[in-house]
Amino acid sequence: MFYWIMKHIVVGPILLAIFRPWIVGLENVPKTGPVVLASNHLSFIDSIFLPLVVDRQVVFLAKSEYFTGKGLKGWATKMFFQAAGQLPIDRSGGKASEASLETGLRVLGGGGILGIYPEGTRSPDARLYRGRTGVARMVLEAGVPVIPVAMIGTETVMPIGTRLPKVRRIGIIIGEPIDFTRFDGLEGDRFVLRSVTDELVHSLRSLSGQEYLDVYASSVREQRAAQSG
Repeated sequence: MFYWIMKHIVVGPILLAIFRPWIVGLENVPKTGPVVLASNHLSFIDSIFLPLVVDRQVVFLAKSEYFTGKGLKGWATKMFFQAAGQLPIDRSGGKASEASLETGLRVLGGGGILGIYPEGTRSPDARLYRGRTGVARMVLEAGVPVIPVAMIGTETVMPIGTRLPKVRRIGIIIGEPIDFTRFDGLEGDRFVLRSVTDELVHSLRSLSGQEYLDVYASSVREQRAAQSG
């Protein structure tokens, strides 16, 4: 109920009126049943606008730090992410990664829509980067269709490191569902996982028109941070 009120009455109408997102392919999102929305990731606001334009609730897995802050700011951040329908996960790896997988599978098992960023983190420079195979494993284990989504121009509205968005129009292109059932039972094969991931990222590249780099976005961000430090 809280999510519905924030999306349809309080926050959603205001954001949609201000930023006026244009949308292509909304009819590709099924009215019922589990599905994964796999999107490129240019800005913090990607996780806000994609759920706003899709009629059904979209659940994203957000890093747990967003839900554990102290004081008024911490409370406000937690409330914001809850209002956006996001669930906390630990991204430290190992058993935490398994827990994240299980959380995503529960959302899909309940017939919901799960939002995922194959790149694993925001692009540092608006280019498209190599996908993480954890997304493919979740898709194959759940046995659900995947819909590629391209966010357009969100990095100009709220670039990394900024606190307030600029008022500019953004776009969202929703592609046709991709069926990976031909790989049923092969979610433990790392070559299959890489193949599925690369196919998904290629579809994102086709929709978004982004330049592609075959390295992980997180590695580039770490290198730049080390150089600036």
